[in-house]
Amino acid sequence: MSELAGTARIRVRYAETDQMGVVYHGNYFAWFEVGRVEWLRQLGWSYKALEEGGVSLPVIEAACQYRHPARYDDELEIRTTGRMASGVRVEFTYALVRLADGRELATARTMHVPVTRDGRPCRLPVALREMLA
Repeated sequence: MSELAGTARIRVRYAETDQMGVVYHGNYFAWFEVGRVEWLRQLGWSYKALEEGGVSLPVIEAACQYRHPARYDDELEIRTTGRMASGVRVEFTYALVRLADGRELATARTMHVPVTRDGRPCRLPVALREMLA
């Protein structure tokens, strides 16, 4: 199966850290969403257009391994890879890298199933499915 990759950059905001200046663990998943949205954009799609076409991609599984802390003002790169995991499942993997030293801070994966507006499983649009298959 094919895998397509994309990148996005963010800078850690003060509000994303705790009293010790370390990023709160839940914020990583918001960053992974940034990675997914930018991944789609780099393929020539937008998540907004996907939803306007009646398809959304809810997360059905998520896991993250935190290796080193991200801290206030770190510039980070989110490296996102997407692939069809089955006929209806889309898997994204992520590597979060601090640009200053190239250190991989976290790796993660999320699994998604395309659904219609009423929540029923469906197939991805043909063009997007073909890019991933």
